[in-house]
Amino acid sequence: MTSRRITGAIRIIAGLALFVTIAIQIGDRVANSAFDPWEYFSYFTIQTSLMNIVVLLAGGALALRLPRDTILFTTVRMATLSYAIVTAAVYNLLLRNLPPEGFPGLAWPNEVVHVWVPVFLVLDWLLAPGRPALPWRTLWVVPAYPVAWAIYTFIRAGASGGTIYPYPFLDPATGGWGSVIAYIVGLTLALVALGALAVGYGRLRARRTAVGPA
Repeated sequence: MTSRRITGAIRIIAGLALFVTIAIQIGDRVANSAFDPWEYFSYFTIQTSLMNIVVLLAGGALALRLPRDTILFTTVRMATLSYAIVTAAVYNLLLRNLPPEGFPGLAWPNEVVHVWVPVFLVLDWLLAPGRPALPWRTLWVVPAYPVAWAIYTFIRAGASGGTIYPYPFLDPATGGWGSVIAYIVGLTLALVALGALAVGYGRLRARRTAVGPA
């Protein structure tokens, strides 16, 4: 239980740090009259960051109270882990070097949510004790939120006259609808594949723990 308590404390600290990071980013925008809640909270990164705050704080509380995480929590954690990895990959491969549109804001919060939080979540998944093995059927949870977010994004863009897209690769004016569909399908498959890797690793680790040392 000592390692579980340490894990719980670290998760809570990480969750609070992410919460403070988001609050500072919002405060910076408000102070510079550049905060549009509808725009800000429509970003996949921000929505999944809010999920990560809840997952980290809830995971910390569970680790402090229970010897093992629940299946429900672990399923949600697996899904948010896949979102964090894809968010980091998209930002660092496609968006990092693009010139900022509108108010640039502080640079370091972007590094926290796009680099350090994903790294922490991967390490937490690989190393933290007390995670139950997930059945493969839990993978259906992974694409549920991204598909809903994509539908919301295109409805929002339609309401704006087709001018507001949170990311340029979702704008059909950039590369056509074929390119947009290819990105959506590719990212969805990547999310499911990452979820499958997480589930597979968890099942392998649980099997090795059950067998014990040779």
